Amino acid sequence: MHINEVLGANRIVFSFEFSPPQNERAAGELFKTIAELMPLKPAYVSVTYGAGGSTRDLTRELIVRIQRETQLTVVAHLTCVGATREEIAKVLEDYWANGVRNVMALRGDPPRDQARFVKTEGGFAHATELVRFVRESFPEMGIGVAGYPEGHPGTPNRLLELEYLKQKVDAGADYICTQLFFDNRDFYDFCERCELGGIRVPILAGIMPITSRKSVERMAALALGSRYPARLLRALARAEDDPGFEKVGAHWATEQVRDLIDHGVRGVHFYTFNRSKAALRIYDSLGVKSSAGLMR
Repeated sequence: MHINEVLGANRIVFSFEFSPPQNERAAGELFKTIAELMPLKPAYVSVTYGAGGSTRDLTRELIVRIQRETQLTVVAHLTCVGATREEIAKVLEDYWANGVRNVMALRGDPPRDQARFVKTEGGFAHATELVRFVRESFPEMGIGVAGYPEGHPGTPNRLLELEYLKQKVDAGADYICTQLFFDNRDFYDFCERCELGGIRVPILAGIMPITSRKSVERMAALALGSRYPARLLRALARAEDDPGFEKVGAHWATEQVRDLIDHGVRGVHFYTFNRSKAALRIYDSLGVKSSAGLMR
């Protein structure tokens, strides 16, 4: 299903994001996790882009398997990292041939051995260029882009950051999915600034439930400095072990989602760490069986 059809329904959409498997065994386990979440009837699931080589192949295989073996709408991540226009075109052709109709277009983070992003010769320097290429080459493809409620780490100028986001939308993006955040006020302010900047596409809120002490450290690294409110830090400080961290994380994320729903959010996108337990607990705490039951 095209993402515009998904977002066009008169309901709040829930979606889940998974990371690329590192080997075939991990790919099988990840597919089981996805199967556990299917009863929740997510609006779509997305799979992040492998860094290269066999990992990228496993990512592709997982995306195609989800498309073929489930009733889920799948969104495939696509980045500018280490790929030429021709290589990206081949990836898009393959996805289209296998029924995948939606991508998340990102510049992508630089490889671990690089201090900063370097454009691949014959490739793209910015997400805007990638969005435009997808829209021109595959006009029927649904396209999502990233937003940063706490600010893009590579663009300290917040006015310029919003201008860049507007360029991605004008280039053909259908919706925005935000980076994770822990204070909903940051998200509401971001949405208001988008409105003032003339950005009219749907904005989905990215939520990543804390599951362990290690996950806190990983989130900070992935989000490149995500802000942890003092109340959350105090609650985490009282947790003595990982089960305690998980309870605190699930409660905090549940209250975030509850507040977002009360404020009429267009959708909530869960970053899962390839686990289903936290999302299942949040759904249970909210008292809903699936996102299909959450009307705007």
